[in-house]
Amino acid sequence: MELINRYIYAVTQKLPQAQRKDIEEELRGLIEDMLDERVGDTGITVQDIEAVLLELGSPRKLADQYRGTKRYLIGPEIFDSYILVLKIVMIITASVIGINFVIQVILNPVEILDHFIDLIIGLVTGLPTAFGWTTFGFAIPEMAGAYNFKELSLESEWRPSDLPPVPDEKRQIKRGEALFGIIFYSIFIVIFAFSSEYFGVWRFTDEFTGVVPFLNEQTYGTYLLFIILIFGFGVIKECLKLVFGKWTYKLAAYTLIVNLISMAGVLLMISGPEFWNPNFVMELVDAGILTTGSEAFDIVSKIWEQSTFWIFILLIIGLIWDAVDGFIRARKK
Repeated sequence: MELINRYIYAVTQKLPQAQRKDIEEELRGLIEDMLDERVGDTGITVQDIEAVLLELGSPRKLADQYRGTKRYLIGPEIFDSYILVLKIVMIITASVIGINFVIQVILNPVEILDHFIDLIIGLVTGLPTAFGWTTFGFAIPEMAGAYNFKELSLESEWRPSDLPPVPDEKRQIKRGEALFGIIFYSIFIVIFAFSSEYFGVWRFTDEFTGVVPFLNEQTYGTYLLFIILIFGFGVIKECLKLVFGKWTYKLAAYTLIVNLISMAGVLLMISGPEFWNPNFVMELVDAGILTTGSEAFDIVSKIWEQSTFWIFILLIIGLIWDAVDGFIRARKK
């Protein structure tokens, strides 16, 4: 019966999420009827099961018959997930841009017309960007054939023994895990792209007077592309996890490639001009938040010097561990 489970799993994983349960029950009943017709009252052997599965055909071919269609930029087997992620990313993008507009109006209501123009520009540029990254993230595994190259290339020689085993729970990737990653990366893309001016220490007297920025305003425009690419590739990586649904060596290799690209972007930022605001501590002094020579000044200066370095180190370690963990989980039986 394990062979039957592997066959049904291989078929249903190529179908839209909403259809899988019904088709699994239908297909299991069909196989049982075919076996009863074939063997009658005698015992069912592995050879009998293989003969029935061969009669049904390869999982990809049978899945195509259930769908009734074949080639797509975003295939039916992942289309439901694609639409779900697209909705989430578009809502997040619009929400963050909208929240940014509200904050601007509250802090500086005199320039509401300028803020409204910024809102329109943000939506016109942000929503297509979100759509593009999400579609790109799902199109890559579709075009690369993220499922089974052996099955594609040896369709005429398919055998039930080619069926991969149903993955262990430790290898399976929870849908919520991948969706959380997509939401996380999407939020940071929108924040860095449209709200970077509020990324710092806010200054207030009787009213809001400005922000002491964490980032170097002189070089930020140069680094923005790298920031978007790093988090954008993070979105692609999570889309790959959602599409595969389980850890495989192929997925682990894709994750490694994406993380290497991200690390290259991080290293380019480190090796270039100052990414962080070099005058951050002194600007806090000018704003009256710190006093030169005080204990608080020394503590903040030390934390700032250390944190700006360790954030990069921890980011690189995280990317390396993410790739290593993928290979470890792919090895689990």
